[in-house]
Amino acid sequence: MRIDWWTLALQTINAVVLIWLLARFLFRPVANIIAERQNTARALIADADAAKAAAIHERDDAVRTAQQIVASRDDALKAVAVEVAAQKQALLAAAQADAEAWRAAAREEAAAARVAGDKLAAERASRLAVDIARKLLERLPDSMRVTGFIEGLATGIGRLPQPTRAGLGENGVAPVLAAPRALSSQEQEQCRAALAACLRRELPLRFEVDPQLIAGLELRSPHAIVRNSFGAELARITEALLDDSHASC
Repeated sequence: MRIDWWTLALQTINAVVLIWLLARFLFRPVANIIAERQNTARALIADADAAKAAAIHERDDAVRTAQQIVASRDDALKAVAVEVAAQKQALLAAAQADAEAWRAAAREEAAAARVAGDKLAAERASRLAVDIARKLLERLPDSMRVTGFIEGLATGIGRLPQPTRAGLGENGVAPVLAAPRALSSQEQEQCRAALAACLRRELPLRFEVDPQLIAGLELRSPHAIVRNSFGAELARITEALLDDSHASC
């Protein structure tokens, strides 16, 4: 048998080249793929072990928590019972306090109502008495409703301070002389004469009618008002009676 060494050498070279090519382009990528898959598998196994460990840890925590809840249940129920009892007592105390406050408010309201009633009755009595006096005075004869008050009005004007008396009728402003009815010419002259004697000078006057005076006269000027009338006296009496009734209440 004859061996062709050149053919053997070429085939050897071809085999070496083939092995190199296979090692470079087939075996190495396959080995890398296998290694990557092994690494992935190991990573998955590690993740599974970690998840298993976490699940076991969570399970143990849940068991411990359940045991703690069971252990503290009786204490919680006791605390709730104590709190409920305390709230019940607080509600009862608040209800009693509210009831007492309502009773006190009702007593105060009743007392205020009695005071208001007494005050109203006193005011009505005072006003009734004044109205009766007013109606009786309104029956005076017309002659007595003016002439008897001229001297008293002059006296009141004479008691004014000197600067006030001097200011009456200044700047051409005539004071108003009010009467409960229209004055006759003679009565007007009597009034002018009495005021001139009091002031030692003539005083221009404007005469007006004011039925509220009932009887009497009033001198009205920008600087002073002099009253000498039953209407003014009754007003003062009414105010005094009302003040007394308020003070007594």
